[in-house]
Amino acid sequence: MCRASAEPLGIAVFARAPQAGAAKTRLIPALGAVGAARLQRRLILHALAVAQAAAIGRVTLWGTPDDQQRFFRAVQRCCDVDLCGQSGLDLGERMAAAFAAQAGPLLLIGSDCPALQPAHLVAAAKILLEERQHAKDAVFIPAEDGGYVLVGLRCPQPQLFAAIEWGSERVMAQTRQRLSGSGLRWGELPRLWDVDRPADLLRLATLEGFVEWSQ
Repeated sequence: MCRASAEPLGIAVFARAPQAGAAKTRLIPALGAVGAARLQRRLILHALAVAQAAAIGRVTLWGTPDDQQRFFRAVQRCCDVDLCGQSGLDLGERMAAAFAAQAGPLLLIGSDCPALQPAHLVAAAKILLEERQHAKDAVFIPAEDGGYVLVGLRCPQPQLFAAIEWGSERVMAQTRQRLSGSGLRWGELPRLWDVDRPADLLRLATLEGFVEWSQ
C-alpha cells in the first residue's frame, strides 16, 4: 500500500502516432489506411481535450513509436501539454515506466475511448486521492471488451502490468487478481466502450464531433 503523497496528481495520455497504415489497423478495412489515421488523430485530440477540461492535474502526452513525431510536436505547442516518449517492450512495461516517472498519483488513459468525459476523470481522481482509513491504492474504469480505459495509482505498482495478456478480454480480470494478490485496495467506475473494430463505428457516430465516421 502507498502512503498519501504530497506530489500533485498528473494525467498521462497514451497515444500512437496517427500514421497511415500503422494507426487503428483493425479499422483499415472500413476506413482505409488514411481514414483510420485521421480518426486516430481526432481521438487523440479528444482525449487531450477531456484531460485538460477535467482541470485536475498537469497533462502529459506519451507518444509512440517516439515523441519526435511531427504530430506530437505540433500538439505539444498548440495544446500546452508535456510530451514524453513511451519506452518498454510491451504495453505493460510502457505504462509501468510512465507511473515510475510520475512517482506520485497519476491517472493514465488511452485515446481509444471517445465516451470518456471530464467527469469520469474527476470521479477517478476523487477515489484515488480520498484520505480516509481505507483509502484506495488504485482506480480503474473497465472497458466492455474486458480491458480498461483508465488506470490510476497513488504510487507506482509495476507488478500490476507484468505478464498480462494485453489486447485480450482477460486484461481486467487478470489485473484484479494481481491487485488482490498484492494486497491493494482499488475502486472501479462503470464500464465504458472503446473504438477498436469496424462495428464500433456505429456507436462512435452517435457522439458529438464524430458523426462523419458513420458507416
